Amino acid sequence: MNTVAIVLIVITAVLAVILIVLTILGKKAQKKQAEQQAQIEAAKQYYSMLIIDKKRMRLKDAGLPQAVMDKTPKLLRGSKLPIVKAKVGPQIMSFICDEKIFERVPVKKEVKAGVSGIYITEVKGLHGKVIAEEPKKGFWKNLVAKAQEKAGAKPV
Repeated sequence: MNTVAIVLIVITAVLAVILIVLTILGKKAQKKQAEQQAQIEAAKQYYSMLIIDKKRMRLKDAGLPQAVMDKTPKLLRGSKLPIVKAKVGPQIMSFICDEKIFERVPVKKEVKAGVSGIYITEVKGLHGKVIAEEPKKGFWKNLVAKAQEKAGAKPV
């Protein structure tokens, strides 16, 4: 056999093994995430709270309890998370917000939020509708939008 053919067969076999391993690991991660989501839903309670501020900040700068810092893996301690500061009753607390609803959380408004521990999973308006804030566009999205506007094309 040709050496090129042997190299291609070996590369194909290695890629097939990598694909199978990634598929198995993906299925395990999906099961684990489903279990965690079920636990979050089981522990969810609804609180009326006044949202004071929301930011993306590092876990160590967020003002969360030390127990949260201790249980967080070291690699994630430096990453930025969506943090919401809210007044729940007489207390001002910091919460970690779900990434999916972070843009919809209104600032300086009273909402009814589904909270599981220190994790906000759901937000509903208490007085009136929750107004979704316009998501901020990045530099490249603004550049593409301006180019499409000049060209007369429909925005993506």
